[in-house]
Amino acid sequence: MTESQNPQVRQLDARSLRGLAHPLRMQLLDALRFGGPATASQLAAKLGESSGVTSYHLRQLAEYGFVEDAPERGKGRERWWKAVHRGLRFDETLLNDSDPVVRGAADLYLHEVATTQTRDLSTWLGNRASWSEEWRHVGDMSSFTLRLTPDLTRELVEKMHTLVESYRDRATDEDTPGAEQVRFHTHAFPIRTDRDAP
Repeated sequence: MTESQNPQVRQLDARSLRGLAHPLRMQLLDALRFGGPATASQLAAKLGESSGVTSYHLRQLAEYGFVEDAPERGKGRERWWKAVHRGLRFDETLLNDSDPVVRGAADLYLHEVATTQTRDLSTWLGNRASWSEEWRHVGDMSSFTLRLTPDLTRELVEKMHTLVESYRDRATDEDTPGAEQVRFHTHAFPIRTDRDAP
């Protein structure tokens, strides 16, 4: 689905990627996307940073169109921020851009995504005991290894994405008893075995 088909998903291009590819900016954007509107001070306390630093990076995110003011939440001089888009879409051609700055930003972005996903999983494992028994039994940490061609791998990934997206329409609102935000990570990549070594 393209951005024009789903305006809630932002397609990253070379310019916007340069504005986002920074670990703290990505953490700030995630905090606003998943935690809702917040002030620079609230985000600073959550992420262990100074409010001056978070304010600067929020202004940078705003300049690149990732966040915007949430005036309906502001009181007096307090400035509230909110995420503009629900999700981001990465274009892998950015990894082969002619500009080395863009290639570096693309690489940093992907590594930070991987770090964030690892942190999410570690947080769940560390806090698992604080969740209800029902939630503790539905978490999943599976690994599958299949021998596939690139075309078959692409087909499987697309089917997985379609399946997950089909649940978006069935998603419950915040008032539904027992409903929580549930994070799904998917990773697909080739690996070499001793048998594959030259």
